[in-house]
Amino acid sequence: MSLGIYISVPFCRTKCSYCNFASDVFSRAMFERYVDRVCSDLASADQTAEAMGGRIEHDVDSIYLGGGTPTVLEPRQLQRIFDAVRKMFSLRADAEVTVECAPGSLTPHMLDALLGCGVNRVSLGVQSFVDAEAAAVGRLHKRTTTLDDIARLRAAGITNINIDLIAGLPHQTGESWKYSVQETISTGASHVSVYMLEVDEDSRLGRELIAGGTRYHAHFVPDEDAVADFYLAACESLDAAGVAQYEISNFARAGFESRHNLKYWTRMPYFGFGVDGHSMLPSRSSKQEAVRFATVDALEEYVAGAPLQSTRVTGTVAREEAFFLGLRLNRGVNLREIGGRYDGLEWEAVNGMVDDLVKQGLLVRLSGDGICLTPRGRLLSNEVFQAFIAPIEARAGS
Repeated sequence: MSLGIYISVPFCRTKCSYCNFASDVFSRAMFERYVDRVCSDLASADQTAEAMGGRIEHDVDSIYLGGGTPTVLEPRQLQRIFDAVRKMFSLRADAEVTVECAPGSLTPHMLDALLGCGVNRVSLGVQSFVDAEAAAVGRLHKRTTTLDDIARLRAAGITNINIDLIAGLPHQTGESWKYSVQETISTGASHVSVYMLEVDEDSRLGRELIAGGTRYHAHFVPDEDAVADFYLAACESLDAAGVAQYEISNFARAGFESRHNLKYWTRMPYFGFGVDGHSMLPSRSSKQEAVRFATVDALEEYVAGAPLQSTRVTGTVAREEAFFLGLRLNRGVNLREIGGRYDGLEWEAVNGMVDDLVKQGLLVRLSGDGICLTPRGRLLSNEVFQAFIAPIEARAGS
């Protein structure tokens, strides 16, 4: 089973107000230290996997550089990372190689570097094609910047392009959202990711919204019902344009689904490097199915060599994951395939729970013992997932 590799690059030109990732603006002096550490971790991947109790596969069919903004690195630093990957792993000829880019960061030198590194897929953090909305959250690009980048990527031979959009940005309206979605469709992008604004304590905008304040244009954020309407409208428009939804937040033209992200949702092995890099590998022990481990989410601690944080994936955890990760996909999951891991009593409880969720309009049963989320279920997916994470044994005994 081929491995997926994720590499975090936590550097940005500016920190967007909605961002809740482990990324920020740092001095370029930190870049080299960081690349040194990532390359060192790549070189010691075998030892790390063994220490964590996992089995590592060296055949790689996907690489994903995320951030942050990987393209703020110098081209030679990007090349160093890819050289370290190829020195340690065997990259398949048809591998999907993705780099996240902020519109406006694709200089001619960087574009040459991407081609030299074998990048064949670029994910553009557009978020909105309305300049005022992008500026309100700290994005530095304009609509024309994005369109120019797409044209230059295609001219260079990189035609597999994803566009990220966020529903719920300050000042967004039904009309402006429709415009961003239509502009996205007009670009002919092969993949589109649509996220609903996350409101939590991990972003400046989220904290301000929770506090009821007005900084960061928080008082111009659409309400939850409007954001839900935006999301459903995007699903409908993208599908009509041949960009079909295959996961809660992801849409693709036929054959352009993200190979790397599918590894997460189908519980295939992946190895993460860099700040807040998460991994899941098959376990060496017969007592557990897999091992999960992660690096720290603080840059200085990571560069200083902070230890990994590990999690055992028992049979109970594995089957819960199979439900809530698999249900993210439009194709859903097969109850019988997962049901083989349950005894009779637990299986009865699972079926009862599914029936309850079907009655609530959150799940639908498919032929052949399949289940999947309804459109309403995708909006309330966390509630559905929580039902499968709750201890099945407690339900069976009630």
